[in-house]
Amino acid sequence: YSLENPWAYINSNIVGFQKVLEVVKLLRPSHFITASSSSVYGSNTKMPYSVTDPVDHLVSLYAVTKRSNELTAQVYAETFDLPITALRFFTVYGSWGRPDMAYFSFTNKILKGDPIQVFNNGQLKRDFTHISDIAESILRLLSLPPERSQRFRLLNIGASSPVPLLEFIETLETVIGKKATKDFKPMQPGDVLATYADVEALEKLTAYKPSVNLLKGLSEFYEWYKSYYQ
Repeated sequence: YSLENPWAYINSNIVGFQKVLEVVKLLRPSHFITASSSSVYGSNTKMPYSVTDPVDHLVSLYAVTKRSNELTAQVYAETFDLPITALRFFTVYGSWGRPDMAYFSFTNKILKGDPIQVFNNGQLKRDFTHISDIAESILRLLSLPPERSQRFRLLNIGASSPVPLLEFIETLETVIGKKATKDFKPMQPGDVLATYADVEALEKLTAYKPSVNLLKGLSEFYEWYKSYYQ
């Protein structure tokens, strides 16, 4: 969507984030944590993705804005002595998620009997990460700001277990108890073939590694979905 409506992303992720950083500079919290994205790895083919890998081949404007956020945060951290951690989230899913995300829209369409669009003929892999693993990681990190010698920190948060898209759909079908009608499509502009997080640094810092498997995570989401939409 960032390729269709770039200004929405510029205004939110660039202008909006700049305003947030100005507030951080003013209030000087003990630790500021910001959400980045695995999309910054772009078309990298080395797996799993590590925060030390180059991120020079971005494929969407969304990724560009997120990488810009990381660079701006780093400048603020080092210039104004602010402890900042940027977390690269990997395909977050779960209750209270965004309705435009694949798992959410797939659920809605499967229940209605509408076809779901399966891009690149299903030949994609994603490191699906349940929201509870994201939340637990953030809670543990809050009291662990970067050291004064290096005020800015980058970390991945992902399940570190990439799942093929067709396997993901099969798991969702099992949870819902209904088969999906699949409309196979070519690769979307701005999309990537796979994501896979190296979370060694996160685990070392927090003694925690994302652990919710896909069946459990999608079951949790579907129970919430049924309750929320009645």
